[in-house]
Amino acid sequence: MQISVIRSLLIIAVVSAVTFSTRVIPFLLFPKGKEIPPLVKYLGSALPPAVIGMLVIYCLKSVDLVSYPHAAPELIAAAVVVLLHIWKRNNLLSIGVGTALYMYLIQYVFV
Repeated sequence: MQISVIRSLLIIAVVSAVTFSTRVIPFLLFPKGKEIPPLVKYLGSALPPAVIGMLVIYCLKSVDLVSYPHAAPELIAAAVVVLLHIWKRNNLLSIGVGTALYMYLIQYVFV
């Protein structure tokens, strides 16, 4: 299904406006010098680990422990991500290396 040029431009404009809005609203609600509410501070510290935990659960939810390769690629890659992150404290490095390792393991080692 082809989309007209007008519809494409409208979609781009709406997506741009929504993205810009989500970036600017915190600065409007909490300008410099205004105290950030304790609930917002708590959510800022509690939500990132919770989201990471949910992503890990989502990624490992369909792992089959019973049949070959018995979750070995997933567990190896996850362990490398954790160890590399503890060692280097670099999100991009640990996630990138873990992803590349997982892809290598499932395509060449555990075939």
